[in-house]
Amino acid sequence: MTASGELRLTPRVRAWQQAGMRRGTAGRRRLAGVPIPRFRKLRVTREPAVLIGDPRLEGWETVGDFQDQETAVAWRDQLRQLGIAASLTADHPLDRAGRGDIYLVVPPGQWSRATEILENLD
Repeated sequence: MTASGELRLTPRVRAWQQAGMRRGTAGRRRLAGVPIPRFRKLRVTREPAVLIGDPRLEGWETVGDFQDQETAVAWRDQLRQLGIAASLTADHPLDRAGRGDIYLVVPPGQWSRATEILENLD
């Protein structure tokens, strides 16, 4: 406080006032009435639909091969919905239309179940 009884503002509070910021009732800072989000959205990198030459899939068994990405993804999703860890891989990058040699692979322990499901889905 000053000698005349006025409240002395700290440099931080003065800067907030000049920028149009104020403290909200919940202790959140606001800029011109817009709340600053407390939790930022995490950016998750999505795995590509078809993995090209991925060494993580080296020991996996092939249960099907496809020529276009759309069909291969549909079959992979069917297996995943039924609880099988299926993935798509290719030796070479696909063309612009998503065509190429695409292999549907599963872990070695799930090969027999996956082939049984694929035969019954036809």
